[in-house]
Amino acid sequence: MVADVEVGSFLSGGLDSSVIAAIAQKVRLAAGQAPLKTFAVGTAGSSDLRAARRVADHIGSDHHEYSFSARDIAENLPHVIYHLESADADLVRSAVPTLFAARLARRHVKAVLTGEGADELFAGYAYHHAYVDDPRALADELTRSLGAMHNINLQRVDRMTMAESLEARTPFLDRDLIAFAQSAPAELKLRRTDPNAQETTGATTEKWLLRKACADLLPADLVWRKKAQFDEGSGTVEALQQALRLLIGGEGAVTRLREEALYRETLRERFDDPDMILSQAGQWNANRVAA
Repeated sequence: MVADVEVGSFLSGGLDSSVIAAIAQKVRLAAGQAPLKTFAVGTAGSSDLRAARRVADHIGSDHHEYSFSARDIAENLPHVIYHLESADADLVRSAVPTLFAARLARRHVKAVLTGEGADELFAGYAYHHAYVDDPRALADELTRSLGAMHNINLQRVDRMTMAESLEARTPFLDRDLIAFAQSAPAELKLRRTDPNAQETTGATTEKWLLRKACADLLPADLVWRKKAQFDEGSGTVEALQQALRLLIGGEGAVTRLREEALYRETLRERFDDPDMILSQAGQWNANRVAA
């Protein structure tokens, strides 16, 4: 948070960004500064917008939000793909709300904190649940995915924010925190839990250690809120289907194959040497270990 400019924070209402925002707010208030500016995006009525509003009310941040539509997505997809330099469907989907969040934040600040890295450090992805009985394999997978972030999630965040002349900072990827998280037993990150208990997200609970460590920062129902991917919680998935139909034409669901083909076509239209770019672009599923 040391900067010559004011630093705000993305706030999706999920655990990671909420923890970062809560701590950043404490830092600002302790320094006698104005409340932290927080930024949330999603489709109208989306779960992320509602959850972010609750977190903002709880920590007392200066909260800003933006609701986007299917037409907004359709109009901005070429812009997203051009700056992302990738046609990977998962990356494009998550880059869409990131772009809108960056655009919103840039109206108010020049730098933002984000929650990237927590899932790789503390086992936060849905596919990690398959490792619940094999902590050694989980630890290896977390290390592998952490090492791939530069070409996947971090690239998405960096490119979407810099496309709007906004600097993104990732507190979870502080070297000391990485070292600590990597030394923590994997059994404390993903645990079998009683789905009827209060401190649980289901039969297996992801990021258990992080949730316990930050339980005093947020309301219990938000600390133990079940994770939703940014593109899901923000409502992007459903709106994206509508946007794809606007771009492609026709009715009914647009298949993933057709979606990816559209992204590749869009990328090819924007670059002189698209094959070189496509060969270097990271893919979310690439080399992912399946338990």
